[in-house]
Amino acid sequence: MAVSLQKQDNEAIISFTKTKNEIVNSVRRTIIDNVLTFAIEDVEIIKNETPLYDETLAHRLGLIPLKTNLKDYNLKSKCSCGGVGCALCEVTFTLQTDDNGYVYSKELKSDDPQICVVDEQVPITKIFGNKGVHIKAKAILGEGREHAKWSPAHAYLKENDSNSIDLVLELHGQLSAEETFNSALDILISKIEEVEEQL
Repeated sequence: MAVSLQKQDNEAIISFTKTKNEIVNSVRRTIIDNVLTFAIEDVEIIKNETPLYDETLAHRLGLIPLKTNLKDYNLKSKCSCGGVGCALCEVTFTLQTDDNGYVYSKELKSDDPQICVVDEQVPITKIFGNKGVHIKAKAILGEGREHAKWSPAHAYLKENDSNSIDLVLELHGQLSAEETFNSALDILISKIEEVEEQL
């Protein structure tokens, strides 16, 4: 089996030769369901004088893609804090403004510069009449199988001929194409090793 990678903007094409569709599809499913990324999970609404309900505002924040650092953070359920929440498994975001007009994702301030919004121009809500919004939120690592907000990419297969299959990734920006692919391979290898241990 041979693998090659082509990238253009937010799309990546990983070409596999001399392999089976089932193998490439397992990589695809792992990317969508199991590769960890950061997303906002817990939201505290301190003040919300915008037209959106608190629940709608919190939902919109959760769907904003966040740059992800997999080296320095743990999955909350596997963290040494026992899932209570600490600097090794949570990142705090704040949003506070009373400027009239649209509130964009660039207003979300992180306590870790490495974990920040992918796109600063995502509209969140709008402020009228010198009112305001003040929010504190916690972002954690999660898997796409729990919620789509943690999925790093939309992925699908494209068969070129009997000897070549393309895995097309439409990346959301949390991870690079290389990080996404390598993380998926590490997860698959770990699962295979677990099965071997049980045999």
